[in-house]
Amino acid sequence: MDKFLKTVLFSCLLISVFGYSSYAQNCSEYRFSNNSNYTTCNSLPVLNSFLHWNYHQSNNSVDIAYRHTGVTSSDWVVWSLNPTGQGMDGAQCLVAFRNSSGNVRAYTSPVSGYSTQLQEGPLSFRVPRISAEFTNNQMVIYASIELPSGSTSFNQVWQNGQVSGDIPQRHLTNGDNMRSVGTIDFVSGLTSETGAIGGGSRQRKRNVHGVINVVSWGILMPVGAMAARYLKVFKVANPAWFYLHVACQASAYAVGVAGWGTGLKLGSDSPGVRHDTHRNIGITLFALGTLQVFALLLRPKPDHKYRFYWNIYHYSVGYTVIILSIINIFEGLDILDPEKKWKKAYIGVLIFLGATAALLEAFTWYVVLKRKRVNDTDKVTHAGNGMNGYNRSDQTV
Repeated sequence: MDKFLKTVLFSCLLISVFGYSSYAQNCSEYRFSNNSNYTTCNSLPVLNSFLHWNYHQSNNSVDIAYRHTGVTSSDWVVWSLNPTGQGMDGAQCLVAFRNSSGNVRAYTSPVSGYSTQLQEGPLSFRVPRISAEFTNNQMVIYASIELPSGSTSFNQVWQNGQVSGDIPQRHLTNGDNMRSVGTIDFVSGLTSETGAIGGGSRQRKRNVHGVINVVSWGILMPVGAMAARYLKVFKVANPAWFYLHVACQASAYAVGVAGWGTGLKLGSDSPGVRHDTHRNIGITLFALGTLQVFALLLRPKPDHKYRFYWNIYHYSVGYTVIILSIINIFEGLDILDPEKKWKKAYIGVLIFLGATAALLEAFTWYVVLKRKRVNDTDKVTHAGNGMNGYNRSDQTV
């Protein structure tokens, strides 16, 4: 028994010694080719990555060296801070890869959506220096960063993926690539894991924003327009079609304003992230939707002389809102970049609504034309009966 215990203890000692030596070699005792020294180092939990840094309290800045091992010359690597969220959306990235000429390119890239190709651009904070080197299947990014907002604790994200034609392609969406996110405090040196990319309350708010707007602007609004266009042809549906139309459009507007408000809040909470097209279309939709509400309050009677012009205004603004709503929903889906089934589901809804509208359009035209033929026949018959009566009277006289 004593011999067994000694063997176990000796084995544990060997593991601890060599394990610590391996960690030290990978982190605090690593020697950089440019002879830089860093006082703090952390071995990141996934993707064979390590972060070294020196924090400068005088100007709240850090010098960092991010190492990503086990990559090839056709890979890109990223290390980033995310001041507004937990995942890649909103991340302020340091990017490096080896281009087709064999040179290592290092630059900054602000990420505004999950479908990014890491386009070069300025970050929400200053990066006075950035460079990179690739040797022995390891990419190292060197940079100086002026930390934003006077803070020292942030969410961090690191990634890697393939390069094609000098353009970074999307990284894998499973395994360690979905767990490469955490927090870091540059003063204490503490790091922690925060779960999968895309999680957190901000992502939930984005999802709620998307669902609200799809239901209101993207579904209820077209259904309300269809009710007004097709049901009023049938006399039995009068005035039910009007109340159904108003109920759908008013509900769509009320829910849509809530979705618009959540979008503004998301934008204010993410000052470094810009979705100008999506935002501008949303503001336009809110303005046009509000005009439609006032149009309902100012609606003239059917026999009023201005009713013709009001109809032109009401129809043109209404169809413009529906078209812009659909465009903006697809803009939002591109930003959220959810699973493909959600975009396919909305496309399926649009196809169903379009097919229904086409069938109703054909049927209502058939009803209108048939009714017109019957009315024309009645007029001819009535005119003929009137003429015959006149002749008989004349002959009698």
